[in-house]
Amino acid sequence: MSDDDLNYLSAREAARRFRDRSLSPVELLDAMIARAEAIKESVNPFGDCYFDEARDRARESEKVFAGKGGDAGPLEGLPLVVKDTSAIAGKRTAKGSMIYRDHVDTETDPDIDRLCSAGANLFARTTTPEFGWLYTTQSRIWGVTHNPWRHGISPGGSSGGSASALAAGATVLATGGDSTGSIRQPASQCGVVGYQAPFGRIPMPGSSSFGYYLHHGPMTRTVADAALMANVMSGPDIRDHNCLQERVLIPDELDGIKGMRIAVSIDLGFYEMLDDVVRETMVSLDALRDAGAIVDLIEVDWAEELVRLGHGGQEFLYADGINAALEEHGDIVSDYFPQLAETANSYTANDYRRALTMAGEVWKDHLGPMFGKYDAFITPTVSSPEIPATGWQKDTITVNGKEVTDTQTAMTVLWNMYGYCPVLSVPSGMTDARLPTGLQVIGRPCDDITVFQIAAALEQRRPWLDTPERRPVLS
Repeated sequence: MSDDDLNYLSAREAARRFRDRSLSPVELLDAMIARAEAIKESVNPFGDCYFDEARDRARESEKVFAGKGGDAGPLEGLPLVVKDTSAIAGKRTAKGSMIYRDHVDTETDPDIDRLCSAGANLFARTTTPEFGWLYTTQSRIWGVTHNPWRHGISPGGSSGGSASALAAGATVLATGGDSTGSIRQPASQCGVVGYQAPFGRIPMPGSSSFGYYLHHGPMTRTVADAALMANVMSGPDIRDHNCLQERVLIPDELDGIKGMRIAVSIDLGFYEMLDDVVRETMVSLDALRDAGAIVDLIEVDWAEELVRLGHGGQEFLYADGINAALEEHGDIVSDYFPQLAETANSYTANDYRRALTMAGEVWKDHLGPMFGKYDAFITPTVSSPEIPATGWQKDTITVNGKEVTDTQTAMTVLWNMYGYCPVLSVPSGMTDARLPTGLQVIGRPCDDITVFQIAAALEQRRPWLDTPERRPVLS
């Protein structure tokens, strides 16, 4: 096995090799740390790193597999990175901001605690924009994170550090957070897998559990690894009032999709779509048909205003916090922060109320009836991946002769509004300019397993990152 193949091992394959002792957790961690060091300037996916203590844990896992320790957890010895917005007791959580550069948490978020208790080896924090409030990943505290597929292109945001680390072969497992697409958009931009579980499936503590748009979730290189992480992260926790009490486990062996009915919208009726994204989506749909699914393109004429209000409602809710940060810490926030405040202040309480009203109407009149007829809904995740790494919220790119912002390329916020729908973003192909494309598989409320079945069927027919020609060329 080449060094590069070692860096792109799936979690399940690495675990198998740990068990038969053809690979050591120390050997795998060292490969990840070496890759992290090699790309820290060109990609820059990591904030704080804990390499020495992670090596100590890897040696303990090595003893476990040698029969000289306790029982191996389901994630024993697997290298893990965690987004710099999740709390970890005794560790700094900067939230991508100089404001919190000295903040150390006293309690660990439930999902992160479960991953570490299952044996995952946390070795670094991944970069995020300030407060996770941008579709690129850049900040004054961490600098600019680049897409491994092309320097100068965004890996997406706000979980861009996690997505870029996975795509660069610098970790096996990663976590993300998603309030308007921040897991799924970077997963698509980097050609990896990102899962937004139904709201409440993966618990969050305190006030976070009342942020209906907000989800924590796994990011991986394969569908099976996302299922492995989701099974560990999910389940009720007493600290989360709104967590779902039923625990759903994704089975190791997934049924096929023969006979499933899948609805598809390529542009949701209004997005400007890069031709290459459309082409790769259509090829992926043919792969699902080849797997036995019935795939229908449907007309959507209800989404444009709802998407605008979906973003606007969240901007309104966070406006006071953004304003306070700018007023009290204007000298140390990132350069783009005044623009974030300007956007947030442009929306009103009426926009928020209208978002709620319209969401209910659209579900009753359109989405609910659609899910009564179809098992799942598919759209592309991002309409164009050509977003500059240093782009600000109001900067534009040209798609089909029209100027659009990165917010207008992320086709994600609907599924934060309809947060009980599970959504799995998976790679769908590659543009002619060698940037990844992705699609979202959206399930009926709380129907986690179906989205994994569909994504696994696509992955089987269109694999990615499994061979050198399907990996980024790293500088």
